[in-house]
Amino acid sequence: MTQIIAKIDKSRYKTILSTERHDIVGDEPLPYGTDLGPNPYDFLLMSLGSCTAITLRMYADKRGWDLQDVEVQLSQERVYHENCENCESQSGYVHIITKKIKVNGNLDNAQKSKLLEISEKCPVNKTLLNEIKINTVTIS
Repeated sequence: MTQIIAKIDKSRYKTILSTERHDIVGDEPLPYGTDLGPNPYDFLLMSLGSCTAITLRMYADKRGWDLQDVEVQLSQERVYHENCENCESQSGYVHIITKKIKVNGNLDNAQKSKLLEISEKCPVNKTLLNEIKINTVTIS
């Protein structure tokens, strides 16, 4: 099980995010925070982007394909449910993530198509598309 610890003190919104081996800083942009690191939605997109790129690298490496590099461009917008085409939500906002993938290497069209198909199978992509439950408990 993965454990992440997020700590914040009285210094506005600067947050120290820790894993067992790494610490990184999250923050909010000016004028709300001090812009010392990515905001929470940036981290969400970074997670999806890194997972997608890693999944494609692993797939191509296993098959011996000449994948030189992968670039995943991600953006997110929030749209009110009534203004969202082909969305199931009946209330509130829908978060729309756009993922653009650029692959470079000596790849034919079939390989490029397969990589796009595989990009949807990265674990973070699957997590975001499936039901998520968050259990919140108080610790003292």
